[in-house]
Amino acid sequence: MSTPRSVRIAQGLWQKIEYEYRLLLGFVVAIGLAVTFGALAGEMMEGDFRAFDRNFLLALRHSDDLATPIGPQFIETAMVDITALGSETILTLVTLIALGFLVLRKRYRQTLLVAAAVGGGAMISGILKSLFSRARPDVVPHLVPVSSGSFPSGHAMNSAIIFLTLAVLIARSYEDARTRSFIVGLAALATLTIGFSRLYLGVHWPTDVAAGWLVGLAWALLMGMIAITLQKRRKIEQPVDDTTESEEKL
Repeated sequence: MSTPRSVRIAQGLWQKIEYEYRLLLGFVVAIGLAVTFGALAGEMMEGDFRAFDRNFLLALRHSDDLATPIGPQFIETAMVDITALGSETILTLVTLIALGFLVLRKRYRQTLLVAAAVGGGAMISGILKSLFSRARPDVVPHLVPVSSGSFPSGHAMNSAIIFLTLAVLIARSYEDARTRSFIVGLAALATLTIGFSRLYLGVHWPTDVAAGWLVGLAWALLMGMIAITLQKRRKIEQPVDDTTESEEKL
């Protein structure tokens, strides 16, 4: 039995309302994240978070030896390795791998969108980094070498921009919710771990890392909304059902 025309119209109208609602909600959240970053930057410049930043870093070190972080030695070694994941070299390599993956899947327009999103995020990161000249933490010894300004954290910001943006856009290639959740969840875990490693190693204040996360999340969310809109208008490749695709290959 075919679905009545009135029911189809109602379903189509509901889908449109739901789509518009999701876009509006995403836009509001992105604006909220940007406003929060601005407020955090203002409070940071006025020195309101100085005590919190200081106490947080001190809590991660032994009080009788500030050069030694809490926990066993292997954690420090792991943090040094993890923080390298947020370096420009690794992030560039990850981006190239993701672009190559999309090209192999013949999703050429989505490849261009990802490249533009990552490039735009890198530009924003550079601009924000140059606007502030906050000094690096001086309450604990640095466990890895650093040279640039402290606010916002480049590792936290760039890893959030790259990993979350790539995850959100690549996740748009799939319809399966579990696949999407896994991709985005993995990127979020990597972003959070990299940010924490900067604190554990004593090279950033907590507010530096929080600011980096806010910018990266806002940018990834914005890029996700753009991808949804372009797919809705069929300007880029549509999501595929990876379970169906696997069954067809078998």
